Amino acid sequence: MFEFGRELRRLLGGEPIASVYRDGLTGGDSTLLELLDLRLLVNEARGADVAAGRLGNRDRGIRLLEAAVAWREVARRSGEATALRKAASSAEAAAKTFREAGKASGVARAKAEQGLCALLGAELFGDEGLVAAAERVLGEAAGASGVGAAMASAALAGVRGRAALDSGDNLSAIAARFEAPLAALTAAGRASPAAKLMAAEHRLVRADLLALAGASLREKDLIDHGLREAAAAVAGLDPAIEPLTWARARATQGAAQALLAELTGDVGAAADGVDALASALEQVARDHSPLDWARIQAGLGQALITLGEVSDNPRAFEQAVTCFDRADLILKEQPALALRAQAAGSRAMALGRQAELTGDLAVLDVAVAALKTELCRLKPGAEPVAWAVAQMNLARLYETRADITGKDEGGLKAASVALATAMDVFAEEGMRTLTDMAHQALERLRTRGAPA
Repeated sequence: MFEFGRELRRLLGGEPIASVYRDGLTGGDSTLLELLDLRLLVNEARGADVAAGRLGNRDRGIRLLEAAVAWREVARRSGEATALRKAASSAEAAAKTFREAGKASGVARAKAEQGLCALLGAELFGDEGLVAAAERVLGEAAGASGVGAAMASAALAGVRGRAALDSGDNLSAIAARFEAPLAALTAAGRASPAAKLMAAEHRLVRADLLALAGASLREKDLIDHGLREAAAAVAGLDPAIEPLTWARARATQGAAQALLAELTGDVGAAADGVDALASALEQVARDHSPLDWARIQAGLGQALITLGEVSDNPRAFEQAVTCFDRADLILKEQPALALRAQAAGSRAMALGRQAELTGDLAVLDVAVAALKTELCRLKPGAEPVAWAVAQMNLARLYETRADITGKDEGGLKAASVALATAMDVFAEEGMRTLTDMAHQALERLRTRGAPA
């Protein structure tokens, strides 16, 4: 199916044409995985497992690594924990095989894949323990040489950048750590399309970190820097042959534009963010990558909330709720995903703002009911931050009801309790920004005379 394109790439990239039959539709070329829909991708991953398990396979380490890459992509598109476990297991077996064969560069590449699997698990399921595991294995791989070491170094810069963002440390120094590994990946990308895609993905991680830091520190220059990084990634990709990476890059660009609008109050920037996310959505079919489709729907909903805030347009909040409802068509099938809790909280807030602008208490009641349902589903011990964010959102809805009706029916006391609980959790988790937000909301309630 992709044989002609694969061999042409090898010719242009100076790679030798395979002399033997290679399994699957992609023949081990990971850059072609983006062209497969989820069903075909699962078949490709199973085929890679079969190829890796053949007796007497002299390239077993390579086949195991190909299986790990394919299964990680399945997990990234579906949110299935089983697929992620298969990816991590294959990467671990690949590292062992390469080590026994004395191939240091192969060990580094397999360990980098292990680290990427752990980071994906942390992103999907909110398991911070996986971040620590990823940092350990990526550190081992980063000390080697070659593409695997560059991938590990770039991923490690992302891990440390997120930690710096949460703790309020100097992010500029952390962002600079991307320079060397990105340069190495970019250089390798001239001959290896896979390295080119990996460079684009890590550039997007840096863009996202810069934009989030700018929003947190209220520094427009940081958000602008993030926008430039995202735009550079978009410009270097072809949506015809790299549809998912292009869509992810465009979505990152749209999210950064929405953050800029939130900081500056610029309606034009908010509209640009909505347009960017809408164009990203057009590139992703629901059956091709369900989780990307749901993630971009949720991102579009968040951008519409920003547009509604800067324009005071209740219609934008109504459209945002529709986006979150569409995302839930996928997310409800994977209730353990962290994105589901985030989308549920944002949906409730969109309903709350819509009710606030229109004075419709029925809409507010729907938002409160939805958020209480989500709180019942969340486990404070296993998901403390998501649970605390939901508590903070619920407090805001109680406060909104008091604003609309002009009287307190016990909601402000409940809001104070929810905010105090949330603030304790955020402080315990070391999340300064969220702690400050909860503290400010609690002080606002105390100022208006709410019971402590």
